Amino acid sequence: MAKEPAEKKSNYGADSIQVLEGLDPVRKRPGMYIGTTGPDGFHHLINEIFDNSRDEAMGGHANDIEIVLLPNETVRVTDNGRGIPVGIHKQTKVSALETIMTVLHAGGKFGGEGYKVSGGLHGVGASVVNALSVYCRVDVHKIDEGHFFQEYSQGKKKAATKKLGSTKRNGTIVTFTPDEIIFGKQTFDFHRIVSYMRQQAYLVPSLRISVIDARGAAKIPDLEDVFYFRDLAIDAPSYTFFFEGGLVSLVRFTNQILKPIHKNVFYIEKQVEGVESVEIALQYVDDISSRVLPFANNIYNSEGGTHITGFKTSLTRTLNAYARKNNLVKESEDNFTGDDVAEGLTAAVSIKMREIQFEGQTKAKLGSIEARGATENVFGEAFAAFLEENPDDARAIIGKVVLALKARKAAKAAKDSVLRKGVLEGMTLPGKLADCQTRDASESELFIVEGDSAGGTAKTGRDRRIQAILPLRGKILNIERARLDRMLGSEQIKNLVLALGTAIADTFDLSKLRYHKIIIATDADVDGAHIRTLLLTLFYRYFRPLVEGGYIYIAQPPLYKVKRGKEIMYFYNDEDKIKELGNDTPEINPLDETGRDELLERADAPADDADREVEMVDDGKGKRVQKVTIQRYKGLGEMNSEELWETTMDPERRILKKVNIEDAQEADKIFDMLMGTDVPSRKLFIQSNAKKATIDI
Repeated sequence: MAKEPAEKKSNYGADSIQVLEGLDPVRKRPGMYIGTTGPDGFHHLINEIFDNSRDEAMGGHANDIEIVLLPNETVRVTDNGRGIPVGIHKQTKVSALETIMTVLHAGGKFGGEGYKVSGGLHGVGASVVNALSVYCRVDVHKIDEGHFFQEYSQGKKKAATKKLGSTKRNGTIVTFTPDEIIFGKQTFDFHRIVSYMRQQAYLVPSLRISVIDARGAAKIPDLEDVFYFRDLAIDAPSYTFFFEGGLVSLVRFTNQILKPIHKNVFYIEKQVEGVESVEIALQYVDDISSRVLPFANNIYNSEGGTHITGFKTSLTRTLNAYARKNNLVKESEDNFTGDDVAEGLTAAVSIKMREIQFEGQTKAKLGSIEARGATENVFGEAFAAFLEENPDDARAIIGKVVLALKARKAAKAAKDSVLRKGVLEGMTLPGKLADCQTRDASESELFIVEGDSAGGTAKTGRDRRIQAILPLRGKILNIERARLDRMLGSEQIKNLVLALGTAIADTFDLSKLRYHKIIIATDADVDGAHIRTLLLTLFYRYFRPLVEGGYIYIAQPPLYKVKRGKEIMYFYNDEDKIKELGNDTPEINPLDETGRDELLERADAPADDADREVEMVDDGKGKRVQKVTIQRYKGLGEMNSEELWETTMDPERRILKKVNIEDAQEADKIFDMLMGTDVPSRKLFIQSNAKKATIDI
């Protein structure tokens, strides 16, 4: 007879159940409300407050929004809308302002006539920002009522709502400082904020949006009586956006460095039952990538949603029907697929609804079922009419899609050939790959190294159990405008595809990834940077889930090895080297100022003088000073296996940079400019940023 399990004492009773009150749940589990406490969530705080101001503008109640970055990463958002209500709320018995800022799911967007269309639907945005801020202040201006304010700390009010006096403006000012307890030490990326606000200005025609970075301002006066910060005329970096063209302007901006294949930009805006507005603009360009920008109630949906499903379905059906009807494809030809019609497409899809459903508070994906049917019907009817009315544009578009279809077939044949040969010839893994012993992908690392010399050193110095080495022979193919069939004709790219194990294109399978750390290790010179850029272009265009999943890293090999007596130090940049060698320690820097200058001068000598000994002078106290040897590495191949291991490969000591995508649209634009065929734009970019570059001479 089986024994009863030994009785264990347990304190799990009614007293173990915790009830979090007020905004405590937000501070306890911030990821539930802003997705992450990393950079994305940190910047999302600004978006939450801005979205409330933008909703006022969408309703026709505001036309001027200002975002200011102040010292200590404090943010100030001002709008000239109606101002948050300040009267006593019947249910909470405190001011409506305090209710909105301190109670979850409290707001004016759950129905009624407060907002016809809005992005803030859950009533948690402002209160979440308040909860995650060490300091928050809201100023409300109402011409007929006065100037009111209330201050908070970590979601709790400091005092009741107070009236400061009269005012000559209407609007709301929200000032907040993110809590380092939640987010750690982070800084706002000014250009990331600017990019988001530019996009929003396109989506709300005639809305003025200003972004000011005043974090470096010498002195900022008391802002209690200041409405718009720009009125202070403080010298600070700033951008102001104001567009009247809407989505058409957004599409033209996105395509500014690309070559359109047809003249007219398609555009439609229409209201249908259950949907306030379906708005779409598109244009095809001479490129192999697609750019589809989805918005719902002006919220950017990075993961798409039902409106994008409807749009893509309708686009494929409409182009197939037009091509068949006008005999632009042979009867024997296959129908276009979604991938075919997406090649070279730039589109902005915006839908506005009263009752709208997002998947999660960050609103990355639209879930409203009605949005699919509305988008599909409105776009299908309008785009079919556009093709009939613009036959030259239609032929250009169909020609582009036919080319994509043929390329897809050629790419599939090339890909199948590569994979089939790999299996049949017993070369599933390329011969140059020195694989690791473990088969656990979560602990496996693949080092992609530059050249056979560095590859040989890396193979000798690695941890064979978890580290694999794949050497590259020179620079790989620039795939920015190369189709898949040509790519797989490149031996180096084919080897990389086989080594990763995920396949490529429509057969890509992330679950088959053989290494969860893919580390690019190239020399710290111009050629190394070029090879690194070519690899990043390949990963971004054809293996983007690897970038988005955080699997791609860049190794940071040192520039200098400094030996002082028996002590060995490595420096990864000139600044750290000079800082250390300029230290007031007698072993390195004698009291004689001439000796110090000589040391620094020699330490900064040209790279050709690879090894040199610096003889130190007596420190004046009879103490013998050690000599210093400084070696500058020109490439990974100059290191021996022990040096490469301890500086670049040892998981305990190395420095790796994880590659991520903060702004996919901006990244796409940069890759187009730097790796595409638009020479004038690339030349202008290089000329504009030349002074920022670190030149290896």
